[in-house]
Amino acid sequence: MIDLAKISTNLEPAPDGQWRSKTSSAISYPDWGNEACFQVEDSSFWFRHRNACILEAMKQFPPPGPVFDVGGGNGFVAKGMQDAGLEVALVEPGVTGARNAQRRGVQSVICATLESAGFIPGSLTAVGLFDVVEHIENDHKFITMIWNQLRPGGRVYITVPAYNALWSQEDFDAGHQRRYGRRGLHDLLTQAGFWVDFLTGFFQFLGPAIVAGRVLPYRLGLAKSPDPTSVGSHMKQQHVIQSSVVGKVLTWLQQRETTAISARRELRSGASWLLVARKP
Repeated sequence: MIDLAKISTNLEPAPDGQWRSKTSSAISYPDWGNEACFQVEDSSFWFRHRNACILEAMKQFPPPGPVFDVGGGNGFVAKGMQDAGLEVALVEPGVTGARNAQRRGVQSVICATLESAGFIPGSLTAVGLFDVVEHIENDHKFITMIWNQLRPGGRVYITVPAYNALWSQEDFDAGHQRRYGRRGLHDLLTQAGFWVDFLTGFFQFLGPAIVAGRVLPYRLGLAKSPDPTSVGSHMKQQHVIQSSVVGKVLTWLQQRETTAISARRELRSGASWLLVARKP
């Protein structure tokens, strides 16, 4: 187990087995968002494929120690890393997300933001930011904070949505500040002092579907935000494949992307980016 008391000045153990910060800070992601995701994650082709890509990248570019999954929601990625034999701690400020991660079986759960966790500068070995950075208003400041928290040789693993051209109502509803171009994401890391080891696109096959189902309705003024009480069913429609034929085609397309990552071959496009960088 990770000895959190040695690397933080502001965390304390709670009776339920979590660690919590002694102080709190504001969060922008709605708590109902975690609950909606929790209903579909285990059966979602999107969440499963993202995990497969992340874990393959970690296999190719291993973390030098425990991975701190910052803003890790319900612990779907953290549990995947844990099951793959990696040491991981979830850092999730949402009470619902932290509780769901415990229910999922994540062993080390920290209910805090990165700021309120009070990690000692230079104490972290690896950080995961999986669809987190696009929610941060000042992403440059945030990535610089990650750089300060990492020890020399520490790694950061990042996924973000790609291309502002794919912006839609879904991005507004999710609380996104932006989507990223390949060069913009690369420069965000290098300007903070990181060396980028790997940067690839994934979900290449989703681009046309996003344009047809999200971008065009948004630009035509036809897109509407789902009622918060129906977000779960809305997500299920998008994430759970009902057709066995479509499922087989998706599996084939997904395998092409994970095979590329296993060969360290960077794909130049996709609906998301996956980046691995390290602190020199």
